[in-house]
Amino acid sequence: MEAYGMAGHLIRRLHQISTQVFMARMRDAGIDVTQVQFAAMDAIRANPGVDQASVAALIAYDRATIGGVIDRLVSKGYVARTVSDRDRRAREVQLTAEGARLFDDLLPLVRGLQDEILSKLTPAERETFVALAHKTINNNAT
Repeated sequence: MEAYGMAGHLIRRLHQISTQVFMARMRDAGIDVTQVQFAAMDAIRANPGVDQASVAALIAYDRATIGGVIDRLVSKGYVARTVSDRDRRAREVQLTAEGARLFDDLLPLVRGLQDEILSKLTPAERETFVALAHKTINNNAT
């Protein structure tokens, strides 16, 4: 098949594999967090008090749907949302104490599953893969 040699098809397949591994490891750990929720928590942890629109930009996610991601994190007790003092239309977010504890527990788990996703690559190949992925993303950033 032609698709087997096409970057788009291969990227889609890698995304499927990554999602499958991530969700399986979360299920095994008894944690109800998606990849996007993890990325949002990471952005919020690194930028306390960030507004929702900036979270979307930081994780390259759709601004129109980031509110739903944040809503789910708030309902789980992992994130607190407040109205911005600078712009009453903006909502600022920060990890709750429970969210910070969960993130600290999640980080080694998520780091570890990266090895599982790329298990057939040598350490040098993994480094090259990540570098090439970064280069491709940066060259296609909008």
